[in-house]
Amino acid sequence: NGHGKEALQLFGQMQLKGVVPNKITFISILDACAILAAVVEGMEIHANVIDRGYETDLVVGNALVNMYGKCGSPEDARESFDKMPQRNVVSWNAMIAAYIENGYCKEALELHRQMLLEGMIPTDITFVTILNACGSLGSFEAGKLIHASLVGSPLESNAVVTTAVVQMYSKCGRLEDARTMFDKTHRQRNVVSWTAM
Repeated sequence: NGHGKEALQLFGQMQLKGVVPNKITFISILDACAILAAVVEGMEIHANVIDRGYETDLVVGNALVNMYGKCGSPEDARESFDKMPQRNVVSWNAMIAAYIENGYCKEALELHRQMLLEGMIPTDITFVTILNACGSLGSFEAGKLIHASLVGSPLESNAVVTTAVVQMYSKCGRLEDARTMFDKTHRQRNVVSWTAM
């Protein structure tokens, strides 16, 4: 909720008073570290997570991946991701986003392929982030394939996803394709769609 510094201070006070953190505490404090890009504090909390036996928890693992990604440490994010005994779509999205946020767009595309091979069903967040990677790389062919995979799915009419498709085509220099997609989305247009075009 935007009070990362206060959360870290309260966590410190909590530990001084001998209060044992639980899963929810760790998720919240890792999010605070992510907001502040406080990687040193995040690493200290990660050590505490390990000590308390929460490292294998799915939601805590997702929070670790997210925190390291937001703190500019995609290598640590990937290490946490790889150690997760189980993963859900949130795990995959967090790792893909960690790569993209830190300029590792090719790695994000490769991870997206792996995600699909493992049978994970992409969400709107998956599509928006991976289309952003395609646009950043100027990878029209990859973006076109991802766009094709949306056809016929419920996400095809999702305003956020269609805007991401328009942005991807624009970034790839395919303005006609961007305009064609934009024209098809007349019912889903919003200020972001118009701005993207």
